[in-house]
Amino acid sequence: MCLVFVCDQDERVLARQPAPGACPYCGGMIQAMDVETQWRFCFLPLYFRTKRKFSCTVCARHLVVQ
Repeated sequence: MCLVFVCDQDERVLARQPAPGACPYCGGMIQAMDVETQWRFCFLPLYFRTKRKFSCTVCARHLVVQ
């Protein structure tokens, strides 16, 4: 029996820049990253999405903006 993965997700960081504010956990500097997500089915690109993710540069936690 052969198991083949035909779906794939690829994330690529496009840009990084400092964001205003401080980390609520450690007080470190916050970094904003623009991340492009690409879904593929049988090596054919189906879906592109660009998101902005925030993380701390000191404790490396992912932060959620509310």
